[in-house]
Amino acid sequence: MMGKGSVKHNTRAFTAKNVDRERSRENVEFCHSDIKEVYQQLFREALERYNARQKRSDRKIENYYEKIRQGKQEKLFHEVIFQIGNKDDMNAKDWQGQVAKDILVEFMADFQGRNPNLHVFSAHLHMDEETPHLHIDFVPFIRNSKRGLDTRVSLKGALAKQGFQGGTRGATEWNQWIEAEKQELSKVMEKYGIRWKKLGTHRKHLSVLDYEKQERAKEVAELDKQIEKSETALHSVKKLVDNRLERAENLAQINENLRKSNDRLHTFQIGCLFLEFLCNVRLFQQLPFVPVNIQCLLFYFIRQTPNLFRKAGATGYQAFDKFF
Repeated sequence: MMGKGSVKHNTRAFTAKNVDRERSRENVEFCHSDIKEVYQQLFREALERYNARQKRSDRKIENYYEKIRQGKQEKLFHEVIFQIGNKDDMNAKDWQGQVAKDILVEFMADFQGRNPNLHVFSAHLHMDEETPHLHIDFVPFIRNSKRGLDTRVSLKGALAKQGFQGGTRGATEWNQWIEAEKQELSKVMEKYGIRWKKLGTHRKHLSVLDYEKQERAKEVAELDKQIEKSETALHSVKKLVDNRLERAENLAQINENLRKSNDRLHTFQIGCLFLEFLCNVRLFQQLPFVPVNIQCLLFYFIRQTPNLFRKAGATGYQAFDKFF
């Protein structure tokens, strides 16, 4: 996979959201040099020879790094990413991920030797994401150039020096080289009993940014599914809770009605008992030997009791009123 390259991401100078910091210690740094120093190392002498040949000062190049950075013909460096399998069959957290790590380490050991015109200045194997993968950042260069600096940046020229000549639109130098490196990787995989499964489809190489966008889109789609399932479950739970609350309210109303009925029944029973008592008092009042003052007191007490029978209900009060 071809990438625009983010050295700070590769060295973990900053940590992306998809990185598990607890597993960053399992990463492997093969090499890492400052790219400006690399340009000095590769092109300083060639730049001096070039400027010495120039008769006009305006044709001299003061800083070759800045010339390439500001130009449009070549990039400062290129990045390639190699990965075996995916998170389902080569997850970095499982033993298969360790196998993938060992394969990539062995693959990287011979990478510079196979590619003498691709100066690798930064290479990192990441084990702190879903799947082990290898970032290789390099500066492509050629020597003995007939124009410009005799040693200069050129991806097409570097790959041509290594035997990859451009053909059809799909068989560019880059695509041919990538295919050759995949074959080298598959040879290492076979040592570990893993075969390269070709799916029969051609996938256009994505930049690192596009790749990360694609991965984020997959994550978002998965999260949307989880949210949809959660919302469905939440709706079911809410409906169940509403039903339970409604039943609880109904039970509470029934309990309240029963309590009121019990209160009325209790009051009515007391009224009936008191009515029986008053009947006895009435009989007692009619006895000829009861003093008049006691009879008056009992009569006054009887006339003060209708409220009690009102509380007992219409039946109790009517009985009292009818009796007296």
